[in-house]
Amino acid sequence: MSLLQPTTGHSVFPPQQLRDYAMLADGERGALVGPRGEICWLCAPHWDGDAVFATLIGGDGVYAVTPRGPFVSGGYYEEGSLIWRSRWITHDSIIECREALAFPGEDDRLVLLRRVMARQGTASVRVVLCPCADYGRQPLSDPHNTEGVWTARTGDHYMRWSGGADARLVDSAGPGRQLVLDLALETGEQHDLVLEISTTPPRGRPVDATRAWTATEQSWAHTIPPLNPTIAPHDASHAYAVLRGMTSATGGMVAAATTSLPERAEQGRNYDYRYVWIRDQCYAGQAAAAAGAHPLLDAAVRFVTAQLHTHGPQLKPAYTTHGGPVPDQRSLDLPGYPGGFDRIGNHINRQFQLDAFGEALLLLAAAARAGRLDDDGWKGAELAAATIETRWREPDAGIWELDDQAWTHSRLICVAGLRGMAAVAPRSRQARRWSALAETIFAATAAASLHPNGYWQRSPNDSRLDAALLLPPLRGALPADDPRTRTTLHAYRQQLTDRHHAYRFRHDDRPLEEAEGAFLLCGFVMALAEHRQGNEIAARTWFERNRAAHGPAQLYSEEYDVAQHQLRGNLPQAFVHAFMLESAARLAAQPP
Repeated sequence: MSLLQPTTGHSVFPPQQLRDYAMLADGERGALVGPRGEICWLCAPHWDGDAVFATLIGGDGVYAVTPRGPFVSGGYYEEGSLIWRSRWITHDSIIECREALAFPGEDDRLVLLRRVMARQGTASVRVVLCPCADYGRQPLSDPHNTEGVWTARTGDHYMRWSGGADARLVDSAGPGRQLVLDLALETGEQHDLVLEISTTPPRGRPVDATRAWTATEQSWAHTIPPLNPTIAPHDASHAYAVLRGMTSATGGMVAAATTSLPERAEQGRNYDYRYVWIRDQCYAGQAAAAAGAHPLLDAAVRFVTAQLHTHGPQLKPAYTTHGGPVPDQRSLDLPGYPGGFDRIGNHINRQFQLDAFGEALLLLAAAARAGRLDDDGWKGAELAAATIETRWREPDAGIWELDDQAWTHSRLICVAGLRGMAAVAPRSRQARRWSALAETIFAATAAASLHPNGYWQRSPNDSRLDAALLLPPLRGALPADDPRTRTTLHAYRQQLTDRHHAYRFRHDDRPLEEAEGAFLLCGFVMALAEHRQGNEIAARTWFERNRAAHGPAQLYSEEYDVAQHQLRGNLPQAFVHAFMLESAARLAAQPP
């Protein structure tokens, strides 16, 4: 079916390779933009809401601005922002579409800005707007054009669209109808499109495009703080922008913008990551602290502290951005992204992850060192430490969310967190108690989980290596020059890395790259581990290899298919951007 036909759905805008997508985000929700100007994924009103545009996973609903006729595509982010410029070159024109979610976002209303610009020649484009709520089940209803402004409903959402006065209503390939607008702009001309989607009827006058663009530009300019010297300033700034775009006004940062994107090239392992993982939030906060980017640190502390106060020892591994429970996993009866499924919700809501309490202490210790921990934060630290004291002997699901075991990483990261807080504790008695608990856990773990060859093994019952075991020394569980640190790093380097790509652990006898993709988080952890050992050339090599594992939009997914140079898993994965930011900051300084 030709792109010139007025239609929608995955038949005309099928999923593309992940490296070709860019993300727009305003803190409260995110949208994925493909190479043909198709917004194929957007949930409302929040990150974990139902998708209004869902062609990414085989549903209906799309919002496309696409050149008419053959073209090649590209694009780039404006410096220090998530304002994206789609760019197309046709036989006789150069066209750009500047696009963003108005930033910062409102809780109950999103504003999607698109500005079509003719850079050279006549820009001939077709605009297709077909919101379809509930992952494509609720088509456009009750559309009206009043003085050139369209209003309509889709499911529980209200829509208002400015700039499409001449659009026509036509049948779509999926359910319901859609709006189609043909534009022809001459060199230097531009045309604004403003889409509002809200939970209540539109209020006041339609959003003024010029004012919204100005406000968004200024907000992004004020949001990206001066970063400490890093070895990759542009990329560090971009990583911060991605993390900020994924962080709600509540302080909660979602793990990824999407659901159900497969983590394997030939298998369908995939999950819904549109929630706030406590661990990932702590990673982002510690990265911000390393870079001197305090607003993101403060947001992480605020959210994690709130959950510790509310849930205490029963802290779950993840929550919605508003602190609500993660719903049970279920399927949507959609085709899914090729190779994936159609899952929403997550079984994480039934797990206990001990390491989350250790990471929380590391986050709060970083805030204390920066002089940014208030009384609520100190009380949160006491709650986390008390939980570790009572629950550290229990099996847990661990960092990789597997079967319940006495995972070595979980216990050692709690040791690191306790030692980190003891070092900044204002009261000596408190410091002694936390230090003593750390020593108790460390001794028990060393007795049970040290391999005969001198490296840390995954658990008392699993003698394999694990990338996660590189993290505790980086966080202060034991010194860099401790023989167990160096032996673990050496063994991991020999057994679980290949050409400066890193893997979590060995699943079976298959070659590493056949069992799963390279884990980008692990690659940046290797850069930090080599740096801490004083191996600066190796550290830089690891950093550069993994820094390059992205597409044109510089977004990282969880895994990277080394053979095909393809992104795998949900996009963008926040904890990879966090470790990229931390690596860029720490590698600029001398090893501690």
